[in-house]
Amino acid sequence: MPPPQEPVTLAPEQIRELERRLSDLRHNINNHLSLIVAALELIRRKPETAARMIETIAEQPPKVLGELMVFSDLLESTLHIVKQPK
Repeated sequence: MPPPQEPVTLAPEQIRELERRLSDLRHNINNHLSLIVAALELIRRKPETAARMIETIAEQPPKVLGELMVFSDLLESTLHIVKQPK
């Protein structure tokens, strides 16, 4: 996808909204990664929890990807980036 051909001007409130969304993104991804670390630690300490914790671990990457996609769509929309058809 090519960058915009013209300069993009953002209003201060748009910049604040992007900053807020980026902060939310960092927070949410950190939460997903923390769940992975906690589940691995629990498996290490209590191996009998492995089956349930592996399920928790496996759920996290799609959630992280979803968070990134939502932010990416917002950023593309704000910057007027048009996706090229494949």
